[in-house]
Amino acid sequence: MPSLFVLSARGATLQGGKLVLSGLSPNSIVFADRPVRSAGHELTAHILEEWLPGNQSPDSFYKDPPNATVSAFTRDGSGIRDAVVVLKSPKLEGDQVTFDVDVMEGDLAGGDGPASIFIDLIGRPFTPLSFAGVARRSAFRGAYYRGAVAAGALGAAAYYAPYAYRPACGYYPYPPCY
Repeated sequence: MPSLFVLSARGATLQGGKLVLSGLSPNSIVFADRPVRSAGHELTAHILEEWLPGNQSPDSFYKDPPNATVSAFTRDGSGIRDAVVVLKSPKLEGDQVTFDVDVMEGDLAGGDGPASIFIDLIGRPFTPLSFAGVARRSAFRGAYYRGAVAAGALGAAAYYAPYAYRPACGYYPYPPCY
């Protein structure tokens, strides 16, 4: 299902074409576009596998790096600094990840507090019906919950039908059904 990702860290720096996240959370948030309304957690290491050169998927992050908004609080919590970047070639070492980036706008100057990266799949291939992006194999590895589809959304669900199927769940190795 089309999914968006949020990675969280204790801090972020953006300098010289490098984005460094320190104190990276081992789990990341994954959520789907409407009408599916699925959300959950995935190991951050699994998300970073999307950039591996061996990932031959035509929509891999290695072949088509995603845009992301990096958002960092100031240490005292009085402000937020944002930058929009293209994420490339992550290198994970312990709880720190370094991305090569192209900065599209903004910077993180003064953003010396907790940070999050919102990975945006808008504009990815096969997205004529959804702004969230293409189905990714990683979307099926995390733990998810699924809300009930309201009667008013049934028409939208039929419209999104090729993208809004429910992943297998309930027995090993799949996540629990909710």
